[in-house]
Amino acid sequence: MSGTFVGMPAFPEAARTAVRNPTLRGNLRHATHTIRDKRARAVAELDDWAALREAGRRIKDHTLRHLDRYLVQVEEAVTAAGGTVHWAADAEEANAIVAWLVKETGEREVVKVKSMATQEIGLNEALEAEGIHAYETDLAELIVQLGKDRPSHILVPAIHRNRGEIRDIFRSEMGEWGRPAPEGLTDAPAELAEAARLHLREKFLRAKVGISGANFVVAETGTLVVVESEGNGRMCLTLPETLISVVGIEKVVPRWQDLEVFLQTLPRSSTAERMNPYTSMWTGTTDEDGPGTFHLVLLDNGRTDTLADEVGRQALRCIRCSACLNVCPVYERAGGHAYGSVYPGPIGAILSPQLRGTGSEIDASLPYASSLCGACYEVCPVAIDIPEVLVHLRERVVQGGPAVRRGNRVVLRPAKGHAAERAAMRAAQWAFTHPGALRAGQRLASRTRRFHPRTLPGPGRAWSGTRDLPEVPAEPFRDWWQRTRGGKDGAE
Repeated sequence: MSGTFVGMPAFPEAARTAVRNPTLRGNLRHATHTIRDKRARAVAELDDWAALREAGRRIKDHTLRHLDRYLVQVEEAVTAAGGTVHWAADAEEANAIVAWLVKETGEREVVKVKSMATQEIGLNEALEAEGIHAYETDLAELIVQLGKDRPSHILVPAIHRNRGEIRDIFRSEMGEWGRPAPEGLTDAPAELAEAARLHLREKFLRAKVGISGANFVVAETGTLVVVESEGNGRMCLTLPETLISVVGIEKVVPRWQDLEVFLQTLPRSSTAERMNPYTSMWTGTTDEDGPGTFHLVLLDNGRTDTLADEVGRQALRCIRCSACLNVCPVYERAGGHAYGSVYPGPIGAILSPQLRGTGSEIDASLPYASSLCGACYEVCPVAIDIPEVLVHLRERVVQGGPAVRRGNRVVLRPAKGHAAERAAMRAAQWAFTHPGALRAGQRLASRTRRFHPRTLPGPGRAWSGTRDLPEVPAEPFRDWWQRTRGGKDGAE
């Protein structure tokens, strides 16, 4: 994945800094509560929401099981429609392909419609190194780019900024990127939107190359689908002469009929709308209608490795709605930057460590960036059991074990700093498989309960520093059961 976040500290350290920023916490609290309340009302309008959720899960699981076949079908359909398909094994290869395609046009500027895949691979930085300027056209992405910032949310990348901060960014930075902000610009939403519109209009009318992602790719026709709320995507997809789409291989759906499900669940789960204001679809090229040249770059970058994990592969169902972020108590307080990835929140905590591996300090810490409350699973429109995957990845971090990296089966070493946890889990495993020892330990704990400390010593201090140790009961459950015959004699 991208080197954009190289040097980021582990999640606990980054989160500790974030929670001390009252402005950030206020911005996040207001935005996430507003979005999730609207989403709840939008979802409640559908009597068959549970059935749609299950249908989405099944479609995605079916596609992932037969992904090899559907990807070949995509290539054949796109090629037949006049497009060209490129395969990219990793970020470096994808960036090289896109840079080469842009250079072939002779252009040095491109406009982009919001694409998390290009952020994942660090495409903007790679193009800049080749002397090519990439201009983000999504309003929130524009704010992030002008502010020399990083996205902190899947749907609203600038969610950590308030209107006053955005106004200041527009005033100070717009002139260096193109048309400057109007004189006397205030923080009124209408004025900020108009300033962005005027700034971007020049880019749209001048650009000869557009770069996009896609929310879905329909295998049977080779059609790409982008859903958005501003219309900037429509401009990027129709005005340039050359269109390059960088799409993760997991975005494939088999049939047009499958879109029916996701075009109901995605807008309600993301923007709390009944349908997206702009749904753009394109299939190859058509004479005198849209770009004359179309390239599709199918990106792996760790996805087939993730697919090999029977538990973790469900993360590839994700349709990037961001509902899990908006209900997560950890994300609400820590913000997206603490996750050290373009994919923040609960989904990022399970996706990034699989795409990038758990070798780095930040990736090894992400599976622990959760309270395991389960709210993320409850709102996920494709039923990704994020808590299950988090626990699965925690086991991988602590114990190591078999995994797939770059298509090869390897045995991962345990991450550093988890020796005490590993020893505790092994001790617990031994105790639970030796009933006599477990019974003796429970009785000893009950009889010495008056002497138990309020906090754990040594490595356990990190755990009990933010939690209350549970009080040990006066007698073990087994002893109580035997004494009272399961409570039948009325004893408590």
